[in-house]
Amino acid sequence: MLKRTLAAFAAFALAGFAMPAFAQDTIPGNIQSMASAFPSGPDHGMPEGTAGGDGAIYGGAPNLQVASSLVAAGGPLGSFSIVAALTDFAGPAVANAEVAKLTKQYGQTRVTSYVIVQNFAVNDAVRVATAAGVTFPAAQLHGAALAKQVVTLGLINGTYYEGFMLDHVVSSKVHMAVMDDIDAKFGTVADANYHLISNQAHYDLAQALGATTVKLAAYH
Repeated sequence: MLKRTLAAFAAFALAGFAMPAFAQDTIPGNIQSMASAFPSGPDHGMPEGTAGGDGAIYGGAPNLQVASSLVAAGGPLGSFSIVAALTDFAGPAVANAEVAKLTKQYGQTRVTSYVIVQNFAVNDAVRVATAAGVTFPAAQLHGAALAKQVVTLGLINGTYYEGFMLDHVVSSKVHMAVMDDIDAKFGTVADANYHLISNQAHYDLAQALGATTVKLAAYH
């Protein structure tokens, strides 16, 4: 079932490459021409603070166990897949349902960009952190236990923010470096879209796992 889930999503994502909605967005994942489709601002294409996708800055030490476990859940090192991670978190039925929901909610072009940018973000975070001398521990968390940790690390007063989670998992310094790399490779609109859809996806994940007190960020 897992192989069918990943194969189906791969075909879905590639379909977005074959017929891009906007000809000027020549790099897969770049949706710069959709800038007017959702709120923007100075924070890597997003409004600042809790009006955007970062929420707030966490300046403490990263939780490297969650980082290692998240990377492992998404597949081989350097080849992260958010769909594989979601399947590890909650099973193929939930993964399939979430893909369908997000596609209906945001459209194929934006979801395809989200997947590409999310996968790049994790791979790039590992690269940046490793280059800075960070040593990741062996992964020990899996499934729902890992998913709940990921969501919890992104909470500000009960609301999930993707950027706040990234600060906790890889550090604010690495998070900001990765966002700069995303902006340079895919554009600020794709960066903002990644945070926005991540807020929705992690809220959905929390609800599916019974964490019904988690709230949805305004930027979704």
